[in-house]
Amino acid sequence: MTLAEVPRSGAGCPACVAAPAAEEIAARASERAGPASIQLSLPTIHCAGCISAVERGLEAAPGVREARVNLTLKRVYVEAEPGVTPEALIGRLEGIGYEAHELDSAVLAATENDKAGRDLLMYLAVAFFANMNVMLLSVAVWSGAEDATRDLFHWISAAITIPTVIFSGQPFYRSAAKALRGRRLNMDVPISLAIILAVGLSLWETSLSGHHAYFDAALSLTFFLLLGRYLDHRTRASARSAAQELAALEVPRAVRVVDGVEDTVRVTELAPGDHVLVRPGARVPVDGVVAYGTSEIDRSLMTGESLPVFAGPDAVVHAGEINLTGPLTVSVTAAGQDTALHRIADLVAVAESGRANYNSLADRAARLYAPVVHLMALAAFVAWMWISGGDMRLSLNIAVATLIITCPCAMGLAVPAVTTAASGRLYRKGLLIKSGTAMERLAEIDTVVFDKTGTLTMGLPVPDDLGAHGSGNLSVALGLAQASSHPLALALAEAARATGIDPTPLEDVREVPGYGVEATLNGARFRLGRADWVGADAVDRTATYLSTPTGTVAFTFTDALRPGAEAAVAAFRAMGARIMLVSGDAPAPVEAFAARIGIDDVRAQATPEDKARLVQGLTNNGARVLMVGDGLNDTAALSAAHVSISPATALDAARVASDIVFLGKDFTPLGDALTTAVKARARIQENFTISTIYNVIAVPIALLGFATPLAAALAMSLSSISVSLNAMRLR
Repeated sequence: MTLAEVPRSGAGCPACVAAPAAEEIAARASERAGPASIQLSLPTIHCAGCISAVERGLEAAPGVREARVNLTLKRVYVEAEPGVTPEALIGRLEGIGYEAHELDSAVLAATENDKAGRDLLMYLAVAFFANMNVMLLSVAVWSGAEDATRDLFHWISAAITIPTVIFSGQPFYRSAAKALRGRRLNMDVPISLAIILAVGLSLWETSLSGHHAYFDAALSLTFFLLLGRYLDHRTRASARSAAQELAALEVPRAVRVVDGVEDTVRVTELAPGDHVLVRPGARVPVDGVVAYGTSEIDRSLMTGESLPVFAGPDAVVHAGEINLTGPLTVSVTAAGQDTALHRIADLVAVAESGRANYNSLADRAARLYAPVVHLMALAAFVAWMWISGGDMRLSLNIAVATLIITCPCAMGLAVPAVTTAASGRLYRKGLLIKSGTAMERLAEIDTVVFDKTGTLTMGLPVPDDLGAHGSGNLSVALGLAQASSHPLALALAEAARATGIDPTPLEDVREVPGYGVEATLNGARFRLGRADWVGADAVDRTATYLSTPTGTVAFTFTDALRPGAEAAVAAFRAMGARIMLVSGDAPAPVEAFAARIGIDDVRAQATPEDKARLVQGLTNNGARVLMVGDGLNDTAALSAAHVSISPATALDAARVASDIVFLGKDFTPLGDALTTAVKARARIQENFTISTIYNVIAVPIALLGFATPLAAALAMSLSSISVSLNAMRLR
């Protein structure tokens, strides 16, 4: 046992996770050209009071020009004089009660801004404004305006429509051009073609003083499809890459020791064989072997182990782990891109690219829809050229009417309207949907893989029956434990105080890094710590040991079960899913926990690579895997899974890699998430059915030449409203 504080690096809160991602601070900070720009991660901030305290505390530091906190990203951006170091700022923040870690600004550059969302909103606003004005002009034409008046209204409509469709239609044009360059069709190809031909034909009709023009239909098409595109974008809560977030966790600097002289250098300058000093509370910057010193290491980010492990000479340590109690001198075996942490980042990047190949229902529909629409429009043009004896004007009118009336407005809204409604329903239950296709993928799962520590459990040790140890031993243990901030000592002290026990006043209390705490009382020696250090026989449980002149006592602990965990496991099993438990902890506690919660399929002592391989292997065998995890060691598996969920208290990188973030502590609503996903998929399929029925009715009308601009506009609006109302049934 070690007796030092374990930094809560993965801490998070619902307010931080659910806050909007439109903050401008990152962009402003990157634009400043100060002599020193420093980014620090603040994992424990959660409110406006934290922002004020951090900013005031930093701006009062010598050399600091400006400090701005981003609550969404849980970071502070500091502009300072060249002599100000990140270590000094971290120390100042810790002095006022805030944990801080340095982030590599270069790795995180240009990842915070939601430029695509702002652009879509701007295109949508312009299209809406123009559409309303052209609709007013069109009403006058539909009401019977003739000759010069009709032509004037058409020319005014053209003046509004042409620049609007050029500007607001950019998302469709770019997507269509990319698809055509790749020699394929997507939904944006018929959209772009319909907009361009509608405007072109309307200009031709207007120049010939024609009775009908499609300016209003072109703008309606643009507006409704931009609305669908924006709804789809809003369901994606994160624009950052999990691989980039992982890379930012790597420690950018290390203290190299050469002939007893300490020198702070960048990690990229280190080579195998160098010695680096890792002070208590610092994150290990390299992979290596302990050369000197004893301490305990918090490996929870790497392995998921809930408790620290002893580290002495010849112990292997990895980048990203946290040194807790004593200084360590580490001999470097790998640094920078060669570390285990960086290899996990590579695994995540590969897994992310694999998941990106998922084809949504809308994509699969587009493969059939786009060529059919084009062929029908072409067939209408050819047929009417033959029927009309070569009347180009009439044939083009009917071909464009076919394109417009079969336009995929309803098709474009079918998925985003449902996912937005379903996301709102789940958000009210504490689930934040980040990915546009997460709902579809969740409805397909047949296997659920749970992490243990921090996921199905709270990651907090709870002492077993303290009354069985006697009030005298418990009083002495409290006297020792209250001098420590080790997680077991904190849990033991809190539980002992709750029983009403007073601590025994001890003398000469001191901590031995990596081992425990010792003290004297009336000349007798008492120790609380590791079994081998106090002379006790180790038990096959999580425990800390007390030695007294009369013998030894083992205080055992269990991990606090997350509320609703059993209900969630039962709900998934009731839906026919295979349930698995995979953990980095030792086999005994994992198997005991699995038996307690009712899971038979168990994997223990799993490394991050093992977890990723397990999920990938299940996927390769045809399984659709839901991964639920919270730590750095789960990040690659979360990215490799068909769909993934992490709690709000998870490490930032795990939350970024996940498709769904669970905002509460109670896991009971997880079962409802699967039910909602199945219903959402059914609604999406119903929306496609509505679109198909609409086209079956509308296409003959267009092909026969009865589709006027008014009919086209009304038909588009009716189909879009029908799809949206069907989606709202989920709410």
